[in-house]
Amino acid sequence: MNSMTTATTAPTATPNPNKEIGPLMLGRDIFVEALEREAVEVIFAYPGGASMEIHQSLTKSKIRTILPRHEQGGSFAAEGYARVTGKAGVCMATSGPGATNLVTAIADAFMDSCPLIAITGQVPQAMIGRGAFQETDMVGVTLPIVKHSYLITDINDIPRIVKEAFYIAQSGRPGPVVIDFPKNVQQLKARPVWPTLDEVKAKLRGYTDKVAADELALNEVIGLIEKAERPVLYCGGGIITAGASAELLRFAESAEIPVTTTLMGIGGFPEEHPLSLRWLGMHGAAFANWAVNGEYVKRTDFSQPLEKIKDGCDLLLAFGVRFDDRVTGAFAEFAKGATIVHLDIDASEHNKNKRAHLAIHGDLKDALTRLNNLISQRGSIKKTCTHWHSQISEWKAKAPFRYTTEGQIVDSAHIAPFKKEGEEYILPQMVIEELWKLTNGDAIITTGVGQHQMWAGQWYKYKFARQFITSAGLGSMGYGYPAAIGAKVARPDKQVIDIDGDGSFLMNVQELATAHIEKIAAKAIILNNQHLGMVVQWEDNFFDGNRGHTYLGNPADRSGIYPDYVKVCNSFGVPSERVVYRKDLRAALERMLAAETPFVLDVITPYTEHVLPFIPAGKTVADMRW
Repeated sequence: MNSMTTATTAPTATPNPNKEIGPLMLGRDIFVEALEREAVEVIFAYPGGASMEIHQSLTKSKIRTILPRHEQGGSFAAEGYARVTGKAGVCMATSGPGATNLVTAIADAFMDSCPLIAITGQVPQAMIGRGAFQETDMVGVTLPIVKHSYLITDINDIPRIVKEAFYIAQSGRPGPVVIDFPKNVQQLKARPVWPTLDEVKAKLRGYTDKVAADELALNEVIGLIEKAERPVLYCGGGIITAGASAELLRFAESAEIPVTTTLMGIGGFPEEHPLSLRWLGMHGAAFANWAVNGEYVKRTDFSQPLEKIKDGCDLLLAFGVRFDDRVTGAFAEFAKGATIVHLDIDASEHNKNKRAHLAIHGDLKDALTRLNNLISQRGSIKKTCTHWHSQISEWKAKAPFRYTTEGQIVDSAHIAPFKKEGEEYILPQMVIEELWKLTNGDAIITTGVGQHQMWAGQWYKYKFARQFITSAGLGSMGYGYPAAIGAKVARPDKQVIDIDGDGSFLMNVQELATAHIEKIAAKAIILNNQHLGMVVQWEDNFFDGNRGHTYLGNPADRSGIYPDYVKVCNSFGVPSERVVYRKDLRAALERMLAAETPFVLDVITPYTEHVLPFIPAGKTVADMRW
C-alpha cells in the first residue's frame, strides 16, 4: 500500500472529562482544523513530498490556499499579509530545500517583529538524523532567528502546539514561529483534545503578554517632560505593533512634542501633522536628524571635533525602538546631549545599543494610555516650548525633502535611445510624488530594498499605521512584490502598490504568475535604472565611481533595456507598459491605478540620481549630505 495514504492509530492521551474531544482523525486533518480554530483565512503553501498530506487536508478546508511560484515568494507574501493585518501570516513548504527557502522570510520577520507561522514538512521520525532525502534540521537551522520552534513528535500535541505557536507569534513582541511536522505523524490517527487559550497560557511558564510599565516610572516621564526645553518623541515599529497610534497622537498633541519615526515606524504618526518630523536616520529628513542630534558644521577633516551650530533635543522619548545603526550612525554621538527614556516591551533592547537614563519595560498601548491619563489628571503639561517649535519650523524650511530637475546629468546609456528633442526624462522621486497625489495618500505601499525603498519613504506621505510595508532590518531584496500580493489579499479594498527597483523586482518575478492565476490585483512600479542603484551610490561616494558588478543590463548592448519587463509581464498574462518621458507619467499611473488586475508600470529612470539626505554608515549628523 502507498505509504502516503497509510494511517496508523496512535495512542490517545487519557482525556480530561471537561475537555473538548474530537473524533478519530488523521494528524494532517487535526493540524488543519487547528489552523481553522486560529481563524486562519489564507495560507501561502508550496507542496512537496513531506507536506503533500497537509495539502490534501487543505483541499477540504475553508482556508484559502494560495500557491506561490517559489517558497520565498510565499513566505514574503505571508509577511505582507501579517504586516497589514497584525495577525500571523502563515506559509508552508516541504522539507529540505523547500523549508530552507523560507529562511530569509523567517529572518526578516524576526528582525522586524512580524508575526509569522512557518510550517515545514519533515521526513518521517525514523529517518531524522540519517541524511534522508530532502532532510534538513529546520529547528537547528532557524534557532537564532525565531521566537520559538516546534518539532511535532506526538500526534496528541498538535492542538496544543498550534495554539501555542499562534499565541507566541502574535503576543508581546511578535515574531516568527516554526512548526516542523514529520510525515509519519501526519499519517497517524488520534482523537484530538482541544485546549483553551487559558490552558495553554497557564503552561507557558516564564512567558506572558501582560507587561505593565511601572507607575512611578511613568510619573517620572511626565516630570521630565515638564522640565524639558527641547523634547522629541522617537518612535519605532513598536507603536504600530502595539496598536498604539491613536494613543501616541493624543500624547504628542497633549504634551506638544514633535514626533520622528524610524523606517519601521512610518505611518505610526500621520506625516502631514504639524508635529511630524517624518523619519530620521541615514536617509531620513535632515530636520529630524537635527532635532534629535543638533545641527553641526559639516566636517571635511574627520580628525577635527564636531562643531555644533544649534542644540538638538534635551529629552528623547524613545518608544518602541531598538536604536538601529541606520538611525543612530555613531552610537556614542547619537542624541548625545539628551536625557533618554526608552520604553519597550522587550527588556533585552534596553541599553543594548544606546544606554538609556530611564529604561521602562512595558506594553506601549497600556503605557501611553496611562501617560495620557496622567496628563489629563494634571489638566495639561505645564509648559510650552515655543522657542523649540520655532527652531524646528526653521529647520523644516531650510532642508525639506527635495530634488531638482535642473542641471541633471543623464549619462545613462539605456536612456540615450529614447532621446527626443524637448522631451524631459523622469526622475524617480517625481514618480512617487505623483503617485501620492493620485492616490490621495491612501494606498498601501510595499517596497523592495534599495534607493527606491528610501524614495518611497521620503516622497509618499503616510497617514495611517500598516500602510508602509518594507523589509527594514534585514533589507531583503525581492520582498516588494510578494509582500504586495499578501497585503492585497488582506486588504482587497485598498490600492496596493509595490514601488520597486529593477534588481529587486527580478528576484521574485515569478510571483506575477501567482497574482495572475489567483486574481490578486497587486500593482508594481519598477523604477528601472538598469543598475543596483544603492550600491552604485556608494560606489560613487566611496570608490570613485568604479563599478563592481552593479550593472544589471546586457553588457553587449548597453543602449537597450534588459530584460524587457513589458514582454516578461505579458508572458505571465499581466498587463504592463513602459514610460520614459515626463509628459506621459501621470496618464500611465492613472491607467495602472484604474486596472482591476495585476499591473506593472516600467518607468525608465537615470542611474545618476542619489538618495539625499545621506549620512555615511557609522558617521554623524555633522557628516550628513543634504
